[in-house]
Amino acid sequence: MKPCVSSYSFGRYFGELGPEGVMRKAKEFGLSAIEFTDGEWTDNLSVDTAKRVREKAEELGIEIASLCVGADFLVGDTAATIERLRRCVDFAAALGAKAMRHDVAQQPRGRKYHIGYSDVLPTLASACREVTKYAEQLGVRTMTENHGYFSQDAARVEALINAVGHPNFGALIDIGNFMCVDEDPVVSVGIMAPYAFHVHAKDFHFKPGTLDFPGYGWFITRSGNYLRGAIIGHGDAKVSQSIGILKRAGYTGYVSIEFEGIEDNLLGIRLGLENLKKYIESQ
Repeated sequence: MKPCVSSYSFGRYFGELGPEGVMRKAKEFGLSAIEFTDGEWTDNLSVDTAKRVREKAEELGIEIASLCVGADFLVGDTAATIERLRRCVDFAAALGAKAMRHDVAQQPRGRKYHIGYSDVLPTLASACREVTKYAEQLGVRTMTENHGYFSQDAARVEALINAVGHPNFGALIDIGNFMCVDEDPVVSVGIMAPYAFHVHAKDFHFKPGTLDFPGYGWFITRSGNYLRGAIIGHGDAKVSQSIGILKRAGYTGYVSIEFEGIEDNLLGIRLGLENLKKYIESQ
């Protein structure tokens, strides 16, 4: 099990430094890998852009562990979404990433109809299967993350992975994200650990919804509690215990720092990395 960092963790610094700059920062932190999230830097998924970033990564001696992209198979044309994700796979392969996470659906608030997860599971599974079959040919494993409220509970994500039923499709386990749907992270990580292709180490401060809304930096969970991004080890997500669960389940891949606190991003990464290293070594 090895630490790495998500480009998302750099916040405003990513805009200043760009892909090459954050890779250099990752090396300065002593990391051997970075994970990228999509955005304007992908230049409309230009394969040439991906190849240039890959070349810089090779020059720096840093691995690109994964690419994270957004998607919602329940909005608009599902076939068009699948086709866009195939282009994302092309970009990930050119980037040298061996794994790609894509979302599957967001919380269906504001829609003019009511649907349950079991109602749309066949649609989600079929779409994910089409994407991962394509990705397998390019040597890229695809993943779903516990993310977006609707497909975030451990039982739902497990059901989706088993419904897809393809060895190239697994889980990006975000330790902290289970708290967004009011689940105990260690219970949910215990359920999901056998499916792990990649891991996000994320921490959150927690306050119960019985209190007044705390203000800036906080958001509301699905059940009305309050969370704020934290430096790894400073919050309530039980990151160390989850690392132990993953290690005992046989996970040996990257654990990516995904920091979204209100502290300076570089400070949050540095302090979080110190704690993450300790957890990996001690568990």
